[in-house]
Amino acid sequence: MPVLGLQLMMLKDQINAKGMYEVLREVRDLDLDAVEVSQVEMTDELINDLVRGRTDFDVEIAAMSASIAPGGNGFALETELDRAVEACRRTGTRFLRIGMMPFEAMTSKEACEAWAASVEPYAARLAGQGITLCYHNHHVDLIQFDGERIFDIVRRVAPSLLFEVDLHWVQRGGMAPLDMLAAYEGACKLIHVKDFRVAPLPEETYKKFEAKEIDMKEFYGHFLSLAQFAEVGQGTMNWPDLLPAAEKAGAEYFFIEQDDTYGRDPYDCIRESREYLRSIGY
Repeated sequence: MPVLGLQLMMLKDQINAKGMYEVLREVRDLDLDAVEVSQVEMTDELINDLVRGRTDFDVEIAAMSASIAPGGNGFALETELDRAVEACRRTGTRFLRIGMMPFEAMTSKEACEAWAASVEPYAARLAGQGITLCYHNHHVDLIQFDGERIFDIVRRVAPSLLFEVDLHWVQRGGMAPLDMLAAYEGACKLIHVKDFRVAPLPEETYKKFEAKEIDMKEFYGHFLSLAQFAEVGQGTMNWPDLLPAAEKAGAEYFFIEQDDTYGRDPYDCIRESREYLRSIGY
């Protein structure tokens, strides 16, 4: 069974306030066995905290973030490849993950191919060091150019680059998550376990529209934003079927993630997601 962990993006403010070491203590208290590090500066101090926390709290550092060029999230592989490899060695991390391709790469087949080609040498070099580089999707990765999804282009041009599948974004992008996992079986190493819900239309928004305080364009913007991130088990995703399918597709880690908690304490959201996953056998 894949190891269950947390995408630490949910606790980035807490990391900045109290340090990574204390947050890893809290992750263990939440009955989670692993973390993925994202959206924090990879300072030497933070890496040292990961090393200490892994030892003291028995929390796996399952994945850390990377980009190709400087200015992205995590280690910049153009300039920090050796530092990234050393950090993985010290923390016992076997996966690096790219959180998103540059926006320019989403604009055409040629731009996407060029970006994937630029990633492949780094993915291959990391594989030679025992580190798997994965690409994290959003809904845009279901875009098709000449009948070929961005997912397909990335697999074709960068075969050493595997996938971190965000099942919420697959669903939001219009592909059935079960179909995606079946289509890319063997390449799906990391999974973001994030639910999808449609929120009720706020009564206040409707009243403003009825009173002509907002026009149709603004009202429709509110209408489209009703699609939300949700605690696991509180949305429309079929987790009892999805998680076994993800394991069959090659998943080694499941990470709870919720991009927005809509004012709720993130710890409460994490506990709720964890409790649901426990209730279905995880």
